[in-house]
Amino acid sequence: MQAKKRYFILLSAGSCLALLFYFGGVQFRASRSHSRREEHSGRNGLHQPSPDHFWPRFPDALRPFFPWDQLENEDSSVHISPRQKRDANSSIYKGKKCRMESCFDFTLCKKNGFKVYVYPQQKGEKIGESYQNILAAIEGSRFYTSDPSQACLFVLSLDTLDRDQLSPQYVHNLRSKVQSLHLWNNGRNHLIFNLYSGTWPDYTEDVGFDIGQAMLAKASISTENFRPNFDVSIPLFSKDHPRTGGERGFLKFNTIPPLRKYMLVFKGKRYLTGIGSDTRNALYHVHNGEDVLLLTTCKHGKDWQKHKDSRCDRDNTEYEKYDYREMLHNATFCLVPRGRRLGSFRFLEALQAACVPVMLSNGWELPFSEVINWNQAAIIGDERLLLQIPSTIRSIHQDKILALRQQTQFLWEAYFSSVEKIVLTTLEIIQDRIFKHISRNSLIWNKHPGGLFVLPQYSSYLGDFPYYYANLGLKPPSKFTAVIHAVTPLVSQSQPVLKLLVAAAKSQYCAQIIVLWNCDKPLPAKHRWPATAVPVIVIEGESKVMSSRFLPYDNIITDAVLSLDEDTVLSTTEVDFAFTVWQSFPDRIVGYPARSHFWDNSKERWGYTSKWTNDYSMVLTGAAIYHKYYHYLYTHYLPASLKNMVDQLANCEDILMNFLVSAVTKFPPIKVTQKKQYKETMMGQTSRASRWADPDHFAQRQSCMNTFASWFGYMPLIHSQMRLDPVLFKDQVSILRKKYRDIERL
Repeated sequence: MQAKKRYFILLSAGSCLALLFYFGGVQFRASRSHSRREEHSGRNGLHQPSPDHFWPRFPDALRPFFPWDQLENEDSSVHISPRQKRDANSSIYKGKKCRMESCFDFTLCKKNGFKVYVYPQQKGEKIGESYQNILAAIEGSRFYTSDPSQACLFVLSLDTLDRDQLSPQYVHNLRSKVQSLHLWNNGRNHLIFNLYSGTWPDYTEDVGFDIGQAMLAKASISTENFRPNFDVSIPLFSKDHPRTGGERGFLKFNTIPPLRKYMLVFKGKRYLTGIGSDTRNALYHVHNGEDVLLLTTCKHGKDWQKHKDSRCDRDNTEYEKYDYREMLHNATFCLVPRGRRLGSFRFLEALQAACVPVMLSNGWELPFSEVINWNQAAIIGDERLLLQIPSTIRSIHQDKILALRQQTQFLWEAYFSSVEKIVLTTLEIIQDRIFKHISRNSLIWNKHPGGLFVLPQYSSYLGDFPYYYANLGLKPPSKFTAVIHAVTPLVSQSQPVLKLLVAAAKSQYCAQIIVLWNCDKPLPAKHRWPATAVPVIVIEGESKVMSSRFLPYDNIITDAVLSLDEDTVLSTTEVDFAFTVWQSFPDRIVGYPARSHFWDNSKERWGYTSKWTNDYSMVLTGAAIYHKYYHYLYTHYLPASLKNMVDQLANCEDILMNFLVSAVTKFPPIKVTQKKQYKETMMGQTSRASRWADPDHFAQRQSCMNTFASWFGYMPLIHSQMRLDPVLFKDQVSILRKKYRDIERL
């Protein structure tokens, strides 16, 4: 038996050697005959081949190595498959390895900080409304610069939003137009915005031109093509999406339990064939007509009747029965299946409606996924497990549902309610990548008030902001700095400013007093100021303008600031009580003088009133306490146009501060114990130079209200009917039992 195996092995080896010699001989004879032909042709004056030409040519010979970003320079003689040629023409393929470290020049940002330059619009180039809104948001932001030499990031003025070749908004010859830009530099440090890419039938993600090393801010981008920490996934929004402001979320109050009439809803198109049709065609399996309403229609497109199936008529009839907005308002969960592309308008609609999105779009890189934790606001489903969706969402506890709904409202209002917020969020994410040492963490992005209002340049420690004391287990500050705004010369020791200084200094919570000297007269001598138990620092205001009172002075050593006008009349007891109230609301303005706003139907504009009514929406900074971070936010977040208006009028700085704080907190200020003797009754005591004596003062404040509301895009001020008084205030009990007894004697 063993001998047979040995004979078989020897026979097999001999056969293999015979075949090898045979084919080798054929190859050798062919090469020799080929060489003789070459030699003969050489004798006749024909071209002599190089020595390498005699080597056999293998069909799959290794190609020379070319860097991934130099494919366009390859020798045409090198064999490239048709697929590789298509990929080589694809911008996504060329730059798929780009990261901030390899395709971004950080040196441009070190000198001038994060500045964004928008190319000037070229003659004859049409720009769609949505892209105009994007460019306007950039140009109106604090990042914008008109000088390209100062720019860190560049944005095209060519409309790149719609790259569907069948769309009327499609811009032709974009490749040559982009390449002709003298600052293009192969896309380095450029940001390209895109909402639609590809066209029927495959809807690829190629934008149709070579983006080089540019970053993409793209909607409906897949995780496969998304370049982490380089691209930015943005939401798909319609052309009607507001440029600024935007509507607030639909969740006006927390309903307990948080369940609504419908458990799960969807209403949209059904595609009979092609990409994106599988999931929507299967929705009828889950629809029960009661608390799960998944309505689709085939009635779209020109030839829908030619291609309709047996379910189309029944689906169309059911589709017409329900109002989509009514469904949104009364649903707990909203299904967000993919369409032709991965993204869908239903996503933002669900967020605004406080309807928890149930995502069915496998492979979609969710908007701003780099910073937003979508597990806190959405249910991420799988298209392959559609039939399990109803049982999955029914198993979610009501506490979790309420938390999900609340988070949808926060995310909508913080990042998605307007084109401006979408653009600014994109820019802030890129800025965090560039300056990693001061970048925002996940808590900042996913907690109120969000990343747009928490500027990391102020501090890298969360405890320095007024929003995170509870998260960090910290108590609010126990001391304040009084900042007195002085505009009239010091001529008498009986002036209200000196009495105010002494009253504030006697407070047990006062750490120091800063007198901001915005008077045209020279600083008074030190002996003119009264002796106090706390330090008194007198500094001259920058340029003697109104906005200088809100500069982030280094002299302010406490987080709490007691802002005072020189003619304010407050007692030490009032100061103490206001500060104890502020410690419970450290993110808001807490104070005494209240004002309100209203909508004037006859003039179709906002109005300002100082009348005593049952509500208020502002607390003037002439006698108010707030966190010093708002000085930094006022200086660095608000545009120069609003601050210049305040300085030119020498008015409205207190209104602007109220606009800012209410926009950040989404809450009204807090008024403490009523004090009617303020401003209007004290005008006779102060100098005629006082701005309150100016007859145009009130008219100017009316105008300011509308200018500020226009910039914010909405009215951020919120009315309140709450006033906080000391316990036992005005109660018929002994005065000795009251802690703030002096307040009732005023």
